[in-house]
Amino acid sequence: MQVILLEDVKSLGKKGQIVKVSDGYARNFVLPKNLGVEATQKNLNELKNQQKRDSINAQHALEEAQAYGERISKETVQLTMKAGEGGRVFGSVSSKEIVTAAKQQFGFDIDKKKLQMPEPIKAFGTYEIPVKLHPQVTTTLKVSVKEQ
Repeated sequence: MQVILLEDVKSLGKKGQIVKVSDGYARNFVLPKNLGVEATQKNLNELKNQQKRDSINAQHALEEAQAYGERISKETVQLTMKAGEGGRVFGSVSSKEIVTAAKQQFGFDIDKKKLQMPEPIKAFGTYEIPVKLHPQVTTTLKVSVKEQ
């Protein structure tokens, strides 16, 4: 029997795949647990329509991320920090502080986990921090850290 998977099944396949399973396995495991539906013509058409919608939504999300990335790359976030010993920042600048400043200054709603900072900023200057907005879109956010 052919089955369209509604969810990922570990030993069978991914969501949306059409797989061939034995009749007993389908009747006793896949169908009762709503892991899949029988691959009838109606269900196959619904699957095609769903894949088209998903493709359009994915393209729309990609375009939004690219436009947002262009807006982010044009601006520079300004931060002022106290000076410590030897002209270094007193403490450090974390991704949380950068995201908060970006929201206050420009209204950017960026998740702090999307900033790809290997370590906090501990010196004054201008930095370019990569921001991963989408699996295919990475932009840079300029951060200027100045002495208070």
